[in-house]
Amino acid sequence: MRTNFSDLDIRFTIGDTRFQALNIIYEKFLRTVPSHSHGSGSYEIHYVPNGYGRARINGRFYDILPGTLYVTGPHVEHAQTPHLEDPMCEYCIYLKAEKRRRSQPVTGSEADGSGQILALLEKTPFWFGQDTHNVSPLVEDLFTELENRYTGYQLQVESLLRQILIRLVRNFEEKKGSGAPSGSLITTDKTAVIIEDYFLYEYQNLSLEELAVKLGLGTRQTERLLQKHYGKTFLQKKTEARMSAAAILLTDSSRSITSVAEALGYSSIEHFSSAFKNYYQVSPRQYRKEGAYHSFPIP
Repeated sequence: MRTNFSDLDIRFTIGDTRFQALNIIYEKFLRTVPSHSHGSGSYEIHYVPNGYGRARINGRFYDILPGTLYVTGPHVEHAQTPHLEDPMCEYCIYLKAEKRRRSQPVTGSEADGSGQILALLEKTPFWFGQDTHNVSPLVEDLFTELENRYTGYQLQVESLLRQILIRLVRNFEEKKGSGAPSGSLITTDKTAVIIEDYFLYEYQNLSLEELAVKLGLGTRQTERLLQKHYGKTFLQKKTEARMSAAAILLTDSSRSITSVAEALGYSSIEHFSSAFKNYYQVSPRQYRKEGAYHSFPIP
């Protein structure tokens, strides 16, 4: 079950930074999300009200429990998979931020605390823990507003998103996160959402031609776009998506290696095993036996 609110015209400001909500999603996970990251100025807020799973973030594994809250900011690699017996449900809010040019000094930012909120957000590209500041009811209210579109819902959604960010940084203050350094805040680019969704949800049958159609571009333009924003070719992004999904699927001991190969769209276990070994320098069997909880070199 997946509810996705995209193409939202929801924008709000905190201090000198404008935020835009690009995707707001609720999903009961019956699939693995392969490793991926978002560009500068991007923040994904993940809240798990119930169910269980596992996340792999910057090469480390984390157990997801009911009440888990975690944030993945710019350039933080993350993947997740549900437990098959009690799969996790997740609210996910994808925001992009842009620092506005100041025409004059913002005199009230220190008094209202917005400067501190923005500083904490930018300095904490990754945080994982249990929510201790009641983010849950705000997220539930957010989805109620988006589903029902009551009069004034856009204003209410903007207000709820501000409150969610405030409670988020209060969680940061109690327990420091760790991860990759944050990037600078840049202008919103909705093409990034199309690209990232494509590699996340359709990694079994990825095609440069199909991605180009989704973007409304030619294949050469699409390749140039990937190089510009990610520094990778389509083939590199395709391999990364499938191998990232493979690594987390292999941590589930109830799955056979053959079923993992099938889930990733490989025609044979031999083809999958060869691709996996080329990428991680170990076979799938060796990875499962010796290194599922350790980091292997990634090209």
